[in-house]
Amino acid sequence: QLQLVESGGGLVQPGESLRLSCVASKFTLNYYSVAWFRQVPGKEREEVSCISTSDGNTYYSESVKGRFTMSTDGAKTTVYLHMDSLEPEDTAVYYCAALRLSTQAMCSVFSEYEYDTWGQGTQITVSS
Repeated sequence: QLQLVESGGGLVQPGESLRLSCVASKFTLNYYSVAWFRQVPGKEREEVSCISTSDGNTYYSESVKGRFTMSTDGAKTTVYLHMDSLEPEDTAVYYCAALRLSTQAMCSVFSEYEYDTWGQGTQITVSS
């Protein structure tokens, strides 16, 4: 069974950058939709971005567009979320999630409820 492990979170100051990693074990992420979600206590989980590993199509929420970038490694075992110009509003627990694709699709069509494999989360705190 696919397992995901996130890393790279931490405490940063506003304007700084971080890169999160989502590493897959037991399987590669070929032909998957992989998404990053974030959640703040007391608020609903928000999808930040996603990528389809089959063709590389991506989606970014308006709140992060232009600042965050998703990518994969060549072996399709790791998905990255590179975050620039971090803001205090980006403070949250970040989760990666994966969904095996049965057909080529834009990753943005999938809701969080369709992702069936989740990592444990990594905390990002943006504060001066």
